[in-house]
Amino acid sequence: MPTLTLAHTGQLDQRALASVRALLDEAFGGNFADDDWEHALGGMHVLSFSGERLVAHGSVVQRRMVHGGRALRVGYVEAVGVHPDHRRRGHASAVMDALEDLIRRAYEAGALSASDEGAELYAVRGWQRWQGTTWALTPDGRVRTPDEEGGLFVLPGSGPLDLTGEITCDFRDGDLW
Repeated sequence: MPTLTLAHTGQLDQRALASVRALLDEAFGGNFADDDWEHALGGMHVLSFSGERLVAHGSVVQRRMVHGGRALRVGYVEAVGVHPDHRRRGHASAVMDALEDLIRRAYEAGALSASDEGAELYAVRGWQRWQGTTWALTPDGRVRTPDEEGGLFVLPGSGPLDLTGEITCDFRDGDLW
């Protein structure tokens, strides 16, 4: 059974943050960019341990999304990764249980951009695939993000959602979603 620790970025010291970053680099096979790391910071982290070893991580950060004529406070899931040697042992599910609990208690909805490999995990957990169009607010104005369509999942909460409508995310460097 995984042992979990929940902490805000500000509660993690440099050693802990370095351990998380090293885990994510390993979990993503070296394809975890500096912008990906930046996106994972500033919110709540769930750390999963096997004994004393950090083997899984996920975080939820607040983002504003425009949908249905209003700004929603969304808990956006980032940097969910499990060390390759510890996959299929319940770590991702335990991390997601904790993240979903945080989202349900603190946000109007949850959202995440799923990889092809992760899409099944999220769908089985009750996350719903966004069926409408996706957009981003950028320094150059509102732009379509069609590459995200099909990979965006939401966890409905207290905020009203029309899964076939438009949704617009706030701007950030790197991947917008």
